[in-house]
Amino acid sequence: MDQVVEEVEKVKKEFEETYKQTQEHIKSISEYGKSRTSIAEEKSSLPRLNGVAQDGMNLLQSLQFKLDLLAPQLPFDDHVEKTQALAQSWKSQIQSLRLSLRNANLQAKANMRKAAQEERELLLGGGEESTARRRNLQTKAGMTSAAESITESLRRTRQLMVQEVERSASTLMTVDESTTVLTKAESEYKGHRSLLSRTRNLLSTMQRQDVLDRVILVVGFIIFSLVVLYVVSKRMGLLKLQRKLIEAVKSGSAGQVEIIAGAGGQGADVAQVQMNPVPELNVPLEQAMHDEL
Repeated sequence: MDQVVEEVEKVKKEFEETYKQTQEHIKSISEYGKSRTSIAEEKSSLPRLNGVAQDGMNLLQSLQFKLDLLAPQLPFDDHVEKTQALAQSWKSQIQSLRLSLRNANLQAKANMRKAAQEERELLLGGGEESTARRRNLQTKAGMTSAAESITESLRRTRQLMVQEVERSASTLMTVDESTTVLTKAESEYKGHRSLLSRTRNLLSTMQRQDVLDRVILVVGFIIFSLVVLYVVSKRMGLLKLQRKLIEAVKSGSAGQVEIIAGAGGQGADVAQVQMNPVPELNVPLEQAMHDEL
């Protein structure tokens, strides 16, 4: 059986016992003053009976408050509803006991007035019986006063203890709620901690990738620069070669003109003395230089 269910059953049993005892005390209060036996009156003084009855009702109220606290903790909803309904019925019973106690005190006062009237008539009657009765009443008054003082002190002590128990129960509830809040906060902190760890790992990966990209860019730029230098150097070599070819073509053309002039003066055949060591280039020279540059 669940611990909460056991505690609820224990509270119910204690409430029933206390309720019966309080009813008996209230009944004793309503019958106070009817008996003329001095011993019975010493054991059942009215303030002591009122104090005991008040303690019983305070205990009943404390049990009803405890049942209200335990009801929401029950495992099943139907048990929760029944227990809450029972707590409300207990509240009504406590109110009924308070009303009964008020009526019992009124009845006790009426009984005491009636008993005092009878005592007065007996004391005014005279004789040895009246003298003994007066002495008995004086002794009884002193003892009753001391007993009432002790009972009142004990009642106040018990009331303070009941208040401390209720305050302790409220403190325990607050501590339980604080523990629940702390547990939730701890779980959320763990979740955020794992998220921060993953974020840190992602940042480290991004930093490494950034460094790698920088290295790749630098190496690529260096390779590109080398390729450009290589192409430029090659182009410069071809340009020099083309210039040499142009100079050679020009020098060859000048030699051919001189040979033709000499042959014409001697009457020789121009077609047989033509010399052209460099082949004719069909591509315009100026255009070729422009393309190479």
